[in-house]
Amino acid sequence: MPIKAIVTDIEGTTSAVSFVYDVLFPYAGAALPGFIQARHAQPDVAAALDAVRTTAHEPHASVDRVTEILVGWMTEDLKTTALKALQGMVWQQGYASGELKGHVYPDAVTALQRWHQQGYKLYVYSSGSIQAQQLIFGCSEAGDLTGLFSGYFDTTTGPKREAPSYQQIAEQIGLPARDILFLSDIAQELDAARGAGMQTCGVVRGERLNSSHQEVANFSEIEPDNFH
Repeated sequence: MPIKAIVTDIEGTTSAVSFVYDVLFPYAGAALPGFIQARHAQPDVAAALDAVRTTAHEPHASVDRVTEILVGWMTEDLKTTALKALQGMVWQQGYASGELKGHVYPDAVTALQRWHQQGYKLYVYSSGSIQAQQLIFGCSEAGDLTGLFSGYFDTTTGPKREAPSYQQIAEQIGLPARDILFLSDIAQELDAARGAGMQTCGVVRGERLNSSHQEVANFSEIEPDNFH
């Protein structure tokens, strides 16, 4: 088969954008200050708070000041590594308690299960942290889907709109880029993946991208064998 691996975006592709912005972000925004006050001395939390101080160029900021910085970053929707790490910790708590369930479109669940059974290697590349990715799929409304995936990539690999990031992913997967299909709802990400040599498909659940990439309305329309 020409395609041997499929890499998918999450937000807007496998999962509703509204789940991230209307459920996950408000949950983290409400819970993060209390989480930091209760756990700021834990090694993983303390390390993330130190990373916030470094990023903000405030090395001596108090815990209260760091919390204030983080709230500001969330308001501005800044996707810093330290913020994403802390959000992931808060979300993990929410998933564990059952307050949160990951949203994955039913058509995506069905297709991912079918592709896994057919022998395609499946991967995720999202701007959310790897921990957050695993939580969405591990605690999804459809159950634990993490067994379908062979690996996860986030922005520590590189920016999603730059071709070298996708070259790095192909190298880590261990396949020529031409044997990998990348799925996203963002034209610039698809452009970058194509620039690295990957096959591409836009998953457009709303307004069309008007791009040069093949576009589908949902996962049921994707036939990996049709990509060469």
